[in-house]
Formats: sequence, C-alpha cells, structure tokens
Amino acid sequence: MAVDRTPILKRCRALGIEPMVLGINKKSNRNPQRGNRKVSEYGLQLREKQKAKFIYGVLEKQFRNYFVKASKMQGISGENLMKLLEMRLDNVVFRLGLARTRKEARQIVGHKLVHVNGKSVNIPSYRVKAGDVIEVRAKSSDSERFKDIVATTEARLVPAWLSSDLGSLKGSVTSLPSREEIDVPVNETLIVEFYSKML
Repeated sequence: MAVDRTPILKRCRALGIEPMVLGINKKSNRNPQRGNRKVSEYGLQLREKQKAKFIYGVLEKQFRNYFVKASKMQGISGENLMKLLEMRLDNVVFRLGLARTRKEARQIVGHKLVHVNGKSVNIPSYRVKAGDVIEVRAKSSDSERFKDIVATTEARLVPAWLSSDLGSLKGSVTSLPSREEIDVPVNETLIVEFYSKML
C-alpha cells in the first residue's frame, strides 16, 4: 500500500493547514508566501482536494470513490463528501478522544483494539451509523497507552453529533453530522469543481 512519507509539519505548511487540525499540538512556523504568486483556479481546486486527502489520510483512488458515492447521494455533493469522510471509523475514534491523531486512530483500529456495537472492527474506513457504540476492547482499556491518550485528549471538544465517555473509553454516534458541525478547513465546493472536470 502506498504511504506518504513527507514530514507532517512540512506538508501542513505547504497546504496551509494548522497542525492542530490533525491533533498535533504544535504551532505552525508558516512564513508568509513569497511574492504575490497568483494561483490558478485549477491550482486552488487541486490544493483543496489535497488538503482533504491529507487531513483524513485517504489516498487518491479511495478519495475519488468517496466523491463518486457522494455525487450519487441526495443533497449537495460537497457536503455529502465531507460527511462520508467524517463518518469513517478512524476519524470517529479520533473525534471521540480515543486517539491523539487520525493516524494513531487508524493504527488502533487496524490492531483490533476497537469494538463497534460489541464486535471487533479492524477496517479504518468502516462507515459508522447513527446509534453505533464505539469502545476500546476490555483487554486494552487499562493499558498505559490509553491512559496517556486520555491525558492528552480529555480537554478536546467532542462534536455535537458524538457522545464521549473517556472514563470508560467509549462513545456513541448520536446523529449524522451536519456540515456546520465538521470543523475542517476545506472548501468542498472547489473539490466538486475539480472532479466535475475529471469525471
């Protein structure tokens, strides 16, 4: 499987993303852009797509599949795309505070440390639904790793569409997220425009 090995902070600077969006507690040392280099319309659209892919840790083929699925759903394609990305299990584990970053959440899910509705799920892209209960498996709940995670994430705000109980390392999906509840600095309209020329 392809892996992006570009240093995370360097990639954040290139895409204009604050590291906190990824759960990394560091300030960006982003310098103002040199000169007044004008970015083309295509360049702006491409950058928004790259930002969304980077934030959610999704590769190109999978991201395109999300867009195709979003465009077939009822409603606005761009908002549907953001909702599909947000409902990924690895993202929900991150949002609940059960992981410090989405990358760590993906690893935790892949190592079968998470149960959904009492069943082990090791697919980071698994799509959760309203009413699903997500919890760390009992064998791992007392580990030092999760104690460290909770100490780091306990002050993190949990979105309104989720309910979190860090004391018992579990949470639930209370509803589907609205676009207003997804605090990701991405202009999905530009992504729709990008793919409308490609597909």
